Amino acid sequence: MNQNQSKIQNPETQVQKTPQMNDRDFINDILTTEKYMTDSYTTALHEFSHDALYQDVLAIYNETANAQRSIYNLMFKKGWYGIEAAEAQKLQQSHQQFQGYSSQFPYGNQLQ
Repeated sequence: MNQNQSKIQNPETQVQKTPQMNDRDFINDILTTEKYMTDSYTTALHEFSHDALYQDVLAIYNETANAQRSIYNLMFKKGWYGIEAAEAQKLQQSHQQFQGYSSQFPYGNQLQ
């Protein structure tokens, strides 16, 4: 794959580049904060033993994860967030590798 084919990104919405934070800087900061918050909520959810508290934090986690996805979608739409395209051969290798792991599941290949 050449360089142009390996990057998936929309045309970039231009913002004024000044020492002050611009819209791209602000939205990137918000996305970074949302990522940190979802990671922290995930850790907390793994450690709760009180069911009601778990359910409350799970609802907050879901809202945060949805906000994170919306912010990512906005950044991607504006061309401020790009992703690397995976090569078909690497995808196939990963698929085969993890498909082999299913034989190690306690109930065989019965995935629900």
